[in-house]
Amino acid sequence: MSPPDPSRPGAPARLRARLRRVFRTVRARVLTAVLAATALGLAVAGVVSHAVQEDVARARIDRSLDQEVAELRELAANGYDGVRFASVAELLRASIRNDLPDANESAVGIVVGGQTYAPATRPFELEDSPRVRELAAAVSADAVPVRETIETAAGATRVVAVPVSLPGGAPGEPVLGLYVVGHAVEAELRAVADNARTFAVVSLGALLAVAAVAWLVTARLLRPLDDLHATAVAVGAADLSRRVPVHGDDDVADVARSFNEMLERLEESFATQRRFLDDAGHELRTPLTIVQGHLELVDVADPRDVTETRALVLDELDRMTRLVDDLTLLAKAHQPNFVALRPVDAGQLLDEAFDKVVPLGERRWRVDARADAEVVADPQRVQQALIQLVSNAVKFSGPGDLVALGSAVHGRDLLLWVRDSGPGIAPEDVERIFERFGRAETGRGVEGSGLGLAIVSAIAEAHGGRVDVASLPGAGATFTLVLPLRPAEVVEPAPGADAVVAGGAA
Repeated sequence: MSPPDPSRPGAPARLRARLRRVFRTVRARVLTAVLAATALGLAVAGVVSHAVQEDVARARIDRSLDQEVAELRELAANGYDGVRFASVAELLRASIRNDLPDANESAVGIVVGGQTYAPATRPFELEDSPRVRELAAAVSADAVPVRETIETAAGATRVVAVPVSLPGGAPGEPVLGLYVVGHAVEAELRAVADNARTFAVVSLGALLAVAAVAWLVTARLLRPLDDLHATAVAVGAADLSRRVPVHGDDDVADVARSFNEMLERLEESFATQRRFLDDAGHELRTPLTIVQGHLELVDVADPRDVTETRALVLDELDRMTRLVDDLTLLAKAHQPNFVALRPVDAGQLLDEAFDKVVPLGERRWRVDARADAEVVADPQRVQQALIQLVSNAVKFSGPGDLVALGSAVHGRDLLLWVRDSGPGIAPEDVERIFERFGRAETGRGVEGSGLGLAIVSAIAEAHGGRVDVASLPGAGATFTLVLPLRPAEVVEPAPGADAVVAGGAA
C-alpha cells in the first residue's frame, strides 16, 4: 500500500472546497437571497400575527369578565322574574346558578361571614386561591372592583372581584359579599400558540416550495451563463466558431447575444490577421528569394554587375514596400476608424479625382456625368478607390484609348464609375479579380500586387456600399462604386482628425 500523498488534499478538504464553489455560484447566491428574504418576511408576519392574536385573546378575556360583571349588576338591580333579592346570599346564589361560564371561565360568590357559592361544573376552583381569600377578607361596603392576574390551579388567571351589598337586608343577615369571576389566560393563549405552530409548519412548507421554484427559475434564467462559461472554456485561438445558445429575450439573454457578437468580431479579427500573415508570407517569399539569389551571385569585382544587381534589388524592395502597404491597408479595412465620414459634395469629389488621374497616361479622358449632390463619405478613401480603378484602366488600355469617369444619383445611392475601352473581362474572371492577388487572364504579366480591386471593394464595404462590374471581352469594362448617400451608421470624425491613406496603386 502506497503512502498518502501529502500534497493531495483529504476528503474533508475536498468537500469544503466543493461546498465553497457551490455557494459562490450566482445561482446559490440568488437562491440564498430569495430564501433569506422569504424567511424574514414569514418570520416577521408570524411574530406580528402572534402578538396581534395574543392582544385579541386578552381583550376577549376582559370583555368576557366585563360581561359577567354587567350581568350581576343587572340581576341586582332588576331582580329575578320581577322579584328583587332580599339578601346578598340570595343574589350571589342566583347569579352563580344562572351563570353559564365559558369553557375556560369560573366564578365564585362569597358571603362575608356566610356561605360560598360555586358552579357545579367548572374547569378550576377560585375559592382555594390565597389571593381570592385575601380579597374576600378585605371586602368592605366602600370597596371598588379589583381586576388583576393571579395564579390558580389553571395557571395564570385573569380575575375581577366585585364587592356586593344590598340595602335593607333582614336583621342579622350578612350584608356584604364578593363576586369573583376568573378566566384562564394560559388556556386561551395555548390556542394562540397552536395557531403559531400551525403557521410555522405552513411557513416551512411554503419556504420549501419557494426554494424549489426559485431553484428551477434561477436554473432557467441563468442557463445562458452556464452556456457562456462552457463556450468561454471551449473557445480558443484555433477555433472561434463556437457560439452561446440564446434562450429567451431578457437581460441575461442579451449578455449571451453580446458575447456572441464579441466572438464574431474576434473571429473576424483573427481571420484577418491569419489572412494577412498568409498573404504576406506567400507574396513576400518570391521577391525575397530573388533578392537573396542575386546578392549571392553578384560579382563584387564587376562594377556593372553590382550596378545591375543594385537596381534589381531596389526594384524588388519597392515592390515589397507597396505590397506591405496594401496588405496593411486591407488589414485595417475592418477597423471602426478605417473611414472618417463627413458630408462631401459629390461633384467636387469627382472633379478632384479627375484632376489627379489625368497625368497617369496618354488616354482620351472624359467626364460622362457629374452629380450635384451631397454624400456622407470619406473623401480621401473614395478618391483612393477611384484612382485605383483608373490606374487599372490605364494599365489595361493603350495610348489613345478612352478612360471616362462619371457620377450620378440613383435613388438613395451615389454611383461613381470608371469605364475604359480596353480588352474587357471574361465573365468567369469577374468574381476572381476582387480576391486578394486575383487577376484576370488578360492581366497576366501586368505590373501590380493584385490587391488593388480588393482594396477598392474594402473601401466600398466600409461605406456600406459595393462595387459592380459590367464588361464584355474586347468591349472594355465599367467599374461602379455604389455608395449610400447617408450610411446607416455615420461615425463622426474627431475634430482635426484626417484619414490616413495607406498603400499605393496596384
